[in-house]
Amino acid sequence: MTSCRCMDPQQIVFLLILGSALVLLVSEWIRLDLTAMLIVIALAASGLLSPTEALSGFSSEPAILLVSMFVLSGGLNHTGLAGRLGGWIGRLSGDRVWRAVLVIMPSVALMAAFSHHLMVSALMLPVLLTLSRSHKLPAPRLLMPMALAASLGTTVTVIAAPAFLVARDQLERAGAATLGIFSIAPLGIALCLIGTLYVLVCGRWLLPQREGAKAEEDRFQLNRYFTELLVLEQSAQAGKAMTAFCKEHSERFTVVDWLRDGRSLARPWADKPLASGDLLLVHAAPDELAALDREQGLALHAVVQYGDELAEEDGRTAQRNERLVQAVIAPDSEFAGRSISEIDFLGRYGLVVVGLWRKHGFMYRELSKLELRPGDVVVMWGGQDAAQRLADHGSFLLLLPFEGRARAKPGKAWLAALIMGASVASAATELLPVSIAFLAGASTMVLSGCLSLKQAYESIEARLFVFIAGAIPLGLAMQRSGTANLFADWLSPLVAHWEVTWVLLALFAAAALLTQILSDTATTILLAPIAIGMSDPLDISAAAMVVSVAMGSVAAFITPIGHHGNLLVYEPGNYRFVDFVRVGTPLTVMLGIAVAWLSPILWPA
Repeated sequence: MTSCRCMDPQQIVFLLILGSALVLLVSEWIRLDLTAMLIVIALAASGLLSPTEALSGFSSEPAILLVSMFVLSGGLNHTGLAGRLGGWIGRLSGDRVWRAVLVIMPSVALMAAFSHHLMVSALMLPVLLTLSRSHKLPAPRLLMPMALAASLGTTVTVIAAPAFLVARDQLERAGAATLGIFSIAPLGIALCLIGTLYVLVCGRWLLPQREGAKAEEDRFQLNRYFTELLVLEQSAQAGKAMTAFCKEHSERFTVVDWLRDGRSLARPWADKPLASGDLLLVHAAPDELAALDREQGLALHAVVQYGDELAEEDGRTAQRNERLVQAVIAPDSEFAGRSISEIDFLGRYGLVVVGLWRKHGFMYRELSKLELRPGDVVVMWGGQDAAQRLADHGSFLLLLPFEGRARAKPGKAWLAALIMGASVASAATELLPVSIAFLAGASTMVLSGCLSLKQAYESIEARLFVFIAGAIPLGLAMQRSGTANLFADWLSPLVAHWEVTWVLLALFAAAALLTQILSDTATTILLAPIAIGMSDPLDISAAAMVVSVAMGSVAAFITPIGHHGNLLVYEPGNYRFVDFVRVGTPLTVMLGIAVAWLSPILWPA
């Protein structure tokens, strides 16, 4: 029987490459984009694909669309349109949780349908925290619904999530019916409605009932960071015994380590006197430390060390208006695993690191030597322009609202909206091919001055682009080697007597589980070829099969690690891992049933 045939050498080689890739993706021993490059090299070196085919992902439609969408989203953000929409949503939300959810979820979903969902989540986070404090609404009841809506919004258009771009590409390569920009909209709108109704009806029992308002405000403020204080020359603190010093400043900070001439002093410290030039690693509130005056004889070490250098680089000292900003190290950040000194924040952004917060663990070493991890919150000091440069970089998510640069001209926000609308209309009406329509829109954003060329490049998440471009050939190799058909032949007899709904639900479930350890893109790349291979034997539309896979990879909320937006709200919302399991698992089951029921109606065999 066909289903029992043995694997040929090409399939064995492919499975070895696939297995190695999965190990690297799951373990994250190396960055995802580097893993993708190794996949390209392995596929070409093994002869599974020609060099041109192995590199074809870089010129593929998903890669071009992804870059274009990043630039278009950057235009909406830089012109202030996204910020205006966020403020408008906050004002409409009112002082009732149910009303806030009813406004927030559809609005956020609509924004995410035409933008990057993580950008939308980062934009809305400070808006909702402010709303929580001002209207005494529990933040845990606002932030998780917002994150869910941002992810659900990506199911409305093909351009909103890389998984759907990959699904569209896989279908086109297989010669199946292509997906238009709004082909999945009926299904996506249904999922958004289900998600909103689910939170409104069940949220009061499933969402955390913890302290809101004041507790959340205290939790989110800069009050638990590690930072370094320098004992200045001729300081009044010099000569004081450590016991007296700690007692004097007990309400402001706790001394964690004491360094002199680069070496940690041995404990006990009780009667040892402080000296000028000593460096103190303290656990404290940068809000308090920002008010330190040199007359007290203490100063933030980084500001003393680099302040003059920063002023020289700026050239506009009087207008610089230095302040503290805090930023979270984004998931898959290129700076994860690198020390603060290696990154050179001053050279790159014109900012100096003055503090760091980490959820787990205590720090007993100089900040400059600490290796950053995803989720770390870094406190930096510098001017407004420098903070804007940091906000533009995909490796960071700014957690404090701040004034950006002055907009180029009044009316640019609406021009950006017009450009985005024209791009969508051109693609939807097939006036232009989808990739060309959005590439033209991205170019127009720059030409019209909605954002500079530098800002356009900074808006692109290069790691995600490289990962998608490098991983797409994996799906092609799965088809070329016959591995996709081999798996399809093995699986088809097992589900041959199932109803169509159950087959699609099984695909959704497989993708939902796999996406908890892989990205939505990787999940779709791996499962879509198998789904296409099963479509003919089972007499089910290939589009229905592949869309079920993509939906499962995007709309699975079983754990907080499945979506970066969940990780972004995890700490500010004071959530626990089990909160996401309790809220997300029933919702994921409901969404899976909806996808399995509606997909064959939208894409009949």
